Amino acid sequence: MEPEPVETHQTNSPEETFDFGRDFAKRLTTGDCVALIGGLGAGKTALTRGLAAGLGLDDTRLVSSPTYVLVQEYIGTTPIFHLDLYRMTDPHAELADLGLEEMLEEGVTLIEWADRATDALPRKRWEITIEITAESSRTFHVTHLG
Repeated sequence: MEPEPVETHQTNSPEETFDFGRDFAKRLTTGDCVALIGGLGAGKTALTRGLAAGLGLDDTRLVSSPTYVLVQEYIGTTPIFHLDLYRMTDPHAELADLGLEEMLEEGVTLIEWADRATDALPRKRWEITIEITAESSRTFHVTHLG
């Protein structure tokens, strides 16, 4: 049985998505993992920019989807590790090789396309599922697991 979302948020522009991420980041501390789930163009990277801003990253233009590099690190008030599982062929092994456990010990980990390896993720995590409701509108279903 899937856990019920603890909350739902609606945004109507990329700027509102950024603001939602910035505000949500106030809940996060070292060791937290945020699993981002949504299709192409859902706003995962826009949300990540907001989360990074909320975690103290001054220049959010540095945030881009790490599809080809797999992981990017940003320095905010806490280290931010931004992963993308889209191109991983064996996420379990690749997450271990990338040092997921060490990332969790050092900072906050944000994972795009997390649904490709949910059983390889920490049991204790935030899951944010993004639903495209219109061209610029998104609904965010937030669940805290663990």
